[in-house]
Amino acid sequence: MSVRIDYNNVAPSGAKALGGVYGYISQADLPSVLVELVYLRVSQINSCAYCIDMHTRDLLKKGVKIEKIALVQVWREARSLFDEREQAALAWAECVTRVAETAVPDEYYQAARAVFNDKELVDLTIAISLMNAYNRMAISFRAEPKAVLDHAAATCSPAPGKFD
Repeated sequence: MSVRIDYNNVAPSGAKALGGVYGYISQADLPSVLVELVYLRVSQINSCAYCIDMHTRDLLKKGVKIEKIALVQVWREARSLFDEREQAALAWAECVTRVAETAVPDEYYQAARAVFNDKELVDLTIAISLMNAYNRMAISFRAEPKAVLDHAAATCSPAPGKFD
């Protein structure tokens, strides 16, 4: 698999606009680890290797234990590793990301409202929406994960495409 288009260079104003939303979320009152967990979960749902790699690395840099990161995809089964707000954020992220299937039912909204105020819930939904947009860009244009690039550089060969 190889990069189709370097969208950051082709449409720098568009990339900057998305970056502005990312900057807004970075300054919001939501805990950065919670936001990164949501980014990771959304990226897992969308099967975005580039973003899964990036947000895993970001969570590790923030001191999140590998056991917790590894279990984000199955957080319900590992519920004790995630606090109440993280659980609500992950459930909301899953429901909003799958909006065409879920239509975001009232019970998910009520569960999120139980632990987030209006501003936090709007900001969380903006973060979820942003990550869905980034995932679509990275997947559509084949952004390569850092792990793949590092491996290719270390072995002096392109990433294998046998199973593409």
